[in-house]
Order: sequence, then C-alpha cells, then structure tokens
Amino acid sequence: MKKLTALLLVSATAMLTACGPGDNAPKAGAEAPAAAKKVVVGLDDNFPPMGFRDANNQIVGFDIDMAKEASKRLGLEVEFKPIDWSAKEAELNGKRVDVLWNGLTITEERKKNISFTAPYMANHQIIIVGTASPVKVKNDLAGKTVGAQDGSSATDAIARDPVAAQIKEVKKFGDNVTALMDLAAGRLDAIVVDEVVGRYLISKRAGEYRVLEENFGTEDYGVG
Repeated sequence: MKKLTALLLVSATAMLTACGPGDNAPKAGAEAPAAAKKVVVGLDDNFPPMGFRDANNQIVGFDIDMAKEASKRLGLEVEFKPIDWSAKEAELNGKRVDVLWNGLTITEERKKNISFTAPYMANHQIIIVGTASPVKVKNDLAGKTVGAQDGSSATDAIARDPVAAQIKEVKKFGDNVTALMDLAAGRLDAIVVDEVVGRYLISKRAGEYRVLEENFGTEDYGVG
C-alpha cells in the first residue's frame, strides 16, 4: 500500500516552491491538515550535504532545510529520525516514519511500494577512484572490487550495467563515508556514489581522488 499522505503532498509542494519564486507558493502560516501536527522524516544522517551531523551533532543539510521550511509553512512540528537506509521501506511501511526525505532516488522498483513527489534534483551515480589509480574508464572496473552504500540506487545502477558481470565484488557499506575510507585504505578499487554526495566528500580531501568521466547513469531525487 502506498504511504504518501496528503500531508506529504502539501509539504513537498512547499519544498519545491521554496526553491524559487512563484505565485502558487504556500504562504507562511498556511493551515496544516487537521489530523497532522507532526511529521517524522526518515533519513540517513551520514549523507552530506543532503543530511548529516555538524560539529555540534545537530542534523543539518539541504534536505533538512527544505523539510523545515515546508513544516514551518504548514505550522507543523518536524522530527528527523535517522534510520538504517537499507531498511528505509520497512521503516515507512511500518509507520515508524511518515516521509523519506534525504536524497531518495525515484526508481520504478521503489514506485511499487512508495509514492513519490515530482523530482526536485537530478543526480548521477559517479565513479570515484584514487588519484593514482589505473582505472580510467568504466570497463577498467573488470576484476576490481567496488564499494557502494547498501540499499542505495548505486547498487541498482551497478547491477543494471553490462560491466557488472566483470566486477570482482561489489562490497556494500552502511554509508558512503565508510566506503570512501576503505577506498583511501586500498581495500577498494573504486566507489560508486551519488554525485552530490561524492563531490562534497572528496572536496574535503583535495588531490586524493578523481571522478571518472563515465558514470552509472542519471536519476532524480524525490520525496517519498
């Protein structure tokens, strides 16, 4: 059963219109649905810059700001609940969260269990390697060990690609930060990660990594 409520639809509209001017933007203080006073947002709190913890251990990020703005416009309290991202659909179906709002890729498979808003951001599944790596193109991943976040669209994108049959192993991680650490330690030959996240992470370690020109495809983020 699809779990997107009227609250989510209104919240997502507020989020999307907050990104730019428009006559249809919800006004501050707009009345919230009577049955809803709080929305619980499920997220991966190690997914910068979309959602992560700052130096004060506060959950911050692009998606966090958008969810806060939508809730403010509706007069709702918002609670951010870190979850195991590989179990996100179970969290949603079990009603432990109301919304998944954290770099959630819209896929046909996910649409079977989750209702989505319109896309709000385009994304690519990029390939990151060490600066000195011999891997230059996607086909060079043959015989290599590749890392990706468990339950992410990166693993799906790899599986759909013809090169998947030649990859030695796809090692799955709880989060992308840990995968990048394994790449730095030489336990991986490459990682596949959302572009917005990957480029943010490697910007903190200038000169240590590079991004291949080829990638594992384009996708869109939505709220589910």
